Amino acid sequence: MIIETLSWGKLEVDEMQIYHFPKGLPGFDEETDFALIAMEETPFCYLQSVRNRGLSFLLGDPFVFYLSYEFELPDDEAEELSINDGTVVRCIITLKEQTEHSTINLLAPIVLNPTARLAKQIVLHKAPYHTKHSLLQVQSVIDGKDGG
Repeated sequence: MIIETLSWGKLEVDEMQIYHFPKGLPGFDEETDFALIAMEETPFCYLQSVRNRGLSFLLGDPFVFYLSYEFELPDDEAEELSINDGTVVRCIITLKEQTEHSTINLLAPIVLNPTARLAKQIVLHKAPYHTKHSLLQVQSVIDGKDGG
């Protein structure tokens, strides 16, 4: 399948890269199909709308940035995503001009079911996370400190 993107122009994606968000993403309810485009050998990927070339999100692997990140997926969410076994969790990253101000949204992870090709952004209620955690946590972990 060929999709159009702002960043790469026309891009060929495999159907195994396409995820269906039955209810869209918050604020983008009409956009239900996205391609997950890996950035090889990095903890990052892009979530690109297959219909709207101007709609994409930079995602990151939260477990790389916050080793202790965890949450329990509610049963109804797991059922909605037809999850029986493995999932992939990614979080939206907001890049800032000054890299040290870039953040990752740990409060609302995107949960992907690679088997059923279903996905949903889940808002975690009663969780200690918020929408703007620093990406510099990685440096703190590398230094052997818990940066918060």
